[in-house]
Amino acid sequence: MRVGISITSRYVGLDDQAAVRAVIGRARAAADAGLDHLSLGDHHSVGRDGPYVQNVPMLGRLLAEWPSDRPAGLLLLLPLWHPVLAAEQVGTLAAMTDAQFILQTGIGGGADQFAAFGADLSTRGRVADRMIDAIRRLLAGETVDAPEFGVVGASIRPIPPQPVRWWVGAGTAPAALDRAAREGDAWYVSPGLDGTALAGAVDTYRDACARHGTTPAIALRRDVLVGDDHVATVRAARGVIDRGYRGLDEQIVCGDAAHVAERLASYRDLGVDDVVARTINVDEAAAVRSIELLGDVRTLVK
Repeated sequence: MRVGISITSRYVGLDDQAAVRAVIGRARAAADAGLDHLSLGDHHSVGRDGPYVQNVPMLGRLLAEWPSDRPAGLLLLLPLWHPVLAAEQVGTLAAMTDAQFILQTGIGGGADQFAAFGADLSTRGRVADRMIDAIRRLLAGETVDAPEFGVVGASIRPIPPQPVRWWVGAGTAPAALDRAAREGDAWYVSPGLDGTALAGAVDTYRDACARHGTTPAIALRRDVLVGDDHVATVRAARGVIDRGYRGLDEQIVCGDAAHVAERLASYRDLGVDDVVARTINVDEAAAVRSIELLGDVRTLVK
């Protein structure tokens, strides 16, 4: 089972340039820790409470820090993108690395975020399906017509030097799991899914893969905090949870490296191939130390 990182992009309390420096520092720590892959999330129109570092330019900068033989990628909330622009951005980023590029997809949510783009929440699933088809064909070097997006005769360069690996995000809805099985190289599991709900969704996903003749693969997002002292780390994480961190509780994995490795290894029985760790909201020194210790977690999980 591989262990990678999705670096936090929202930094409430930091100024804009400090937020960018924090992302770079975390990427350097992840590279030094030997983590298997790196990615950035996607969100828009976040307001004035704190900077959200945008993923396309930021990943271009991080690829200067990240080993070229390890995969990197980003999440795209597909209904908030234009397919030609998305494909051009991915093609250029993929040309910066020798490793396979990971394109994570989601349908997004939040009325304010969709309103900022003039996008329709009610059609996001159908739009995502059509976006995947158009982007996939563009990245394969085809000339594409997609009338639903006003696209006529589009083609792009650079073309990714090797096929992009698609991690299709889905919750527990049968239609979403069917999309992941039909369109994805892996199902990208949201961090809020755990326990019996996760186990049931895995069965549904595997059934959908069987129907479509695809090979099941699972990439699981987990929010984590790793520390040198187990008790102190759990206490620090509990403080973050009590302040309402992302609506998560038992899904957050926290403790020393041995405990975190044991928790993550337990997902292997569900068929999880990749764990994508997101460091929870702590001060920067604790966040960087958590990423450093993820290298030990990776070794123990292996």
